[in-house]
This record gives sequence, C-alpha cells and structure tokens, in this order.
Amino acid sequence: MRVELLEKIEGEAFLDMECERGRIQNIYVRFPHYRGIEEILRSRPALDALVINPRICGICGHAHLIATAMVLEKVSGIVPTQKAKKIREITRFCEIVQNHLKWFYLVIFVQLGLPFDMDRVQRIIREINKLLAIFGGQWPHSSYALPGGVTCDPTQLEILQASHIAQSLQREFGLLFGDFDIKNLQKDLKKLFDKLNRLDVLHLGKGYDRFIVFGSDGYVQNAKLLHGKIRPARLEYVKEQEQPKSFAKRVTYKGKFYETGPLARTMIRGGTFVKRLHRRYKDSLTTRIFARIYEAAQLLQNIKNNLSTLDLSQESAIEASLQDGKASIAIEAARGSLIHTVEIENQRIKNYSIVTPTQWNLSNGSKDNLSLIQKALVGAPCTHTDLIFRTFDICSVCTTH
Repeated sequence: MRVELLEKIEGEAFLDMECERGRIQNIYVRFPHYRGIEEILRSRPALDALVINPRICGICGHAHLIATAMVLEKVSGIVPTQKAKKIREITRFCEIVQNHLKWFYLVIFVQLGLPFDMDRVQRIIREINKLLAIFGGQWPHSSYALPGGVTCDPTQLEILQASHIAQSLQREFGLLFGDFDIKNLQKDLKKLFDKLNRLDVLHLGKGYDRFIVFGSDGYVQNAKLLHGKIRPARLEYVKEQEQPKSFAKRVTYKGKFYETGPLARTMIRGGTFVKRLHRRYKDSLTTRIFARIYEAAQLLQNIKNNLSTLDLSQESAIEASLQDGKASIAIEAARGSLIHTVEIENQRIKNYSIVTPTQWNLSNGSKDNLSLIQKALVGAPCTHTDLIFRTFDICSVCTTH
C-alpha cells in the first residue's frame, strides 16, 4: 500500500494505492478537508447565498454565482430576459475557456515537461478576463448576477469592444492549436500528441464510456450517453452518499458512475474532431485532454454568437421577489455538471445542497462496482497515476464544499 499526496491541484487529495508488478491493483481517493458551506448557509437569508456560494471555489466561482441565482429564480418562478440569459452565458463561457487554457498548459504541459509560450498564454487569459469584466465587473467572485437577471447594462460600444476581444482570441487560439484536424495535428496539439505517443500512454485512462450532462444552454443540452444512445438526464436519479475517510460524497446516477465535463459535453453535443479521437482511443486520457481544449475553442465561437444576437433593448433585470419553496437546477461549469438544490422557508434557507463535477468523476466505488476514476486507473502503470488522475481536472476545494 502506498499513500500519495497529490498537490498542484485546486486543493489537495490523497491516493491510497495498491501496486503489484508495476501496475495499479486498487486505488481509493481521499479528500482531506472539510469546509461546511452547506451548513453555513442553513438558516441564513436566502439572498446571502449569492455572496457565499461564489467563494466555494476560486476557479468556478462564477458558475456557482449563476447557479445560485438560477435556483432562487426557479423557487420563485422568476424568468429572466433572453438578454440576461445570454450575458450570463458569455461570462460563464469566459470562465470555462480561461480554466481550460490554464489547465492545458499549467497542469498537462508542465506534468509532461513540454515547453510552451507562457507570455502568450498569460496574455490570452488576461484578454478573456477583460471580456468577462465588461459584463461581470471582475473575476473571480463577481456579484453581478441576481434573481431576475444581471446588474450590468452594456452599451453598443461595449458589445463592439467585447466582439473585438473575442475575435482576437480566436486568432490567438489558431496560432496555438491550428485547425483541430486529427489527420494533420499542428503546433501545440502535435507537440502534445507526440509526447503522449512517445510515452506509450495514448490508450490509458479509459472509463466506462458513459457520459452525462445535466445543464442546458446555447452550447450543449441535457442528456446522458450510454451504449451509444442519447437520452434525457433527470435530476431525481442523482444520489449522494457519504464515503469513508473522505469529506467528498459519492455521486451516482441510477447506481452507475458517469463521466461529466468537456469530454461528456463534446460527445453528447457532437464534434468531428473529438468523435474521431474517440473512435480511435475511446474515453482515454488522450481524448479527455484534447476534448477540453477543443471545447475552449468552440465556446469562443458561442461567445461571439451571443454577442452578435444580444438584444440591448431588453431589460437586464426584472423586478423579482423571492418565494418559499424547493427547487433544483443544473448548469455546466468548467469541470462538468454543477447541481444546486435549495429549500426556502420564511425567506430563509432551510437546506442547501450542492453536487460538483469532481464528485462525479472522482467518487469511490467498490470491487464489484468500480467508480470512474478507479476504472481509469486500475491496471494502469503506477508511473502514470498522476497523469491519468490530472486529466479529470480535479477540484478538491469545490468537492469538499
């Protein structure tokens, strides 16, 4: 048995591993920190969640803010304007894009010892955050979304400014990654593929080849993909359970472990580049890595589409009063589907529950029902544990909310 502390992730995680003849025989993931946000929220005024929840995570705090606003809206039957919904999508997609870019270079490229243009990467991330700030004011921990809409009221000049940034970001992506052509990989995509090929790891890290997406937006729709068939995913079948020796809860859908995140979204949404990779390597670490950076490029186009179709004549926010009740919503964050459930009584939070993407991808199962991460790791060379693990873009902080 070997206990390994995995650092340089968002938070920390312990891996309890059994290795035999250089191969992983068993693995258990432990998240050692307890934060208690759900308990902190209990009995507080409902609107306090708008300030507390974005602090759950320093990477996807924006997604938590928008999820909070959305679940409070659902409780009260509030429907924001299309303008507000599109602005929220723009800012959330910006958060996802900059996360994917940081992960691709600062985690995967660093892990593999590959050189890259740090100045260019930093410049792109700054520009993404500038675009986000036009609407959200700041990142992270923005407070611009609230039940009924958003607090910003962009002008046509600001839309032009945001569109110019999005256009320049697409050019920068082209310089980094080329055309996403699997038959002719270019630039940093080729550099990465060649390294994975030299290490002989292209086929490692396969899970169950089942995917789930709970959010619905302008990029992807709610669905699960199982045995090649796409069907709706329903929140009532999600189950959380306590896990021994870990402050993260196990999450399953009808008793099965599913993968969520960029690979799940691209498999359900469709995309020639990822589909071709999947035909060759299935849901391996290769497809998982490339799907994340491919998604970033696709989301830039969605941002441009939202900017070009934004109706500035609509209200940014409508008058709204909170009601008592219970509701659940799901949206897509950088690492996958994020679920918020709230119960409000006398304008105060009676219960608040959050299911994060890392709970889906890094739960622990049993010998008879291995979890996704266990399926991906058991049988793999012990020397490649870190690489396979990191392809899921772990967030311990979010998971131990």
